[in-house]
Amino acid sequence: MNPVFRKLQVAFTQQAFVLNQALTLCRATPSIQHPVYGTASANDRQYHNMPTHGIGRWKYLLRKKGPSKKKDRQMKPIVAATNTAYGTLNVKVSGYDMTLVEHYAQYIHNFCNHLDVKVGLCYALPTKTTEVMLMQEQGTKMYVDAVLKTHERVIQLKSLNTTLCPILMDVLLKNQPEGVQLSVKEHTEADYKMRFKARPELEELMAQMNQ
Repeated sequence: MNPVFRKLQVAFTQQAFVLNQALTLCRATPSIQHPVYGTASANDRQYHNMPTHGIGRWKYLLRKKGPSKKKDRQMKPIVAATNTAYGTLNVKVSGYDMTLVEHYAQYIHNFCNHLDVKVGLCYALPTKTTEVMLMQEQGTKMYVDAVLKTHERVIQLKSLNTTLCPILMDVLLKNQPEGVQLSVKEHTEADYKMRFKARPELEELMAQMNQ
């Protein structure tokens, strides 16, 4: 072989070897080292101690809840009547169809608000159940034919003007639905006690404790 050609072949082989080593060093995976600050370990999260300036807070968007109001079952004082206004009046709506009674009570409430009549309370009385008994044609045994439930709603008006009362009652009577009864009377302490269901067992226990 020609010595010149042999020298060229050796030089080319050396250059190829050097280039291959350089590529191998470039492709090597670099070692990843976590920065360590002071005495903290590598797994500690450093951003926990950094200020966030309120980012992500949402509780200030909620409305502040006031003090919880406990239900007071003490009777409120009855407004006395004057020469130009009635005292505390109870407008009672009753009927067997709860839907009609409820809608008519809402109509009275909205109509009083439209006329600027002060509505003190609007509540429901305990439902009354009535059983209709029938007697057999031959015999004395009676059986239940139907069960009627009476629903009552009360709209309490305060200081109703005497000149406005006839107009108010005229409109309410003209819009009274069929099967619904309407009555107006002055509010008394007995009407307040009717709002709560009687518990004979509890009353007997209270009587025994007081003895």
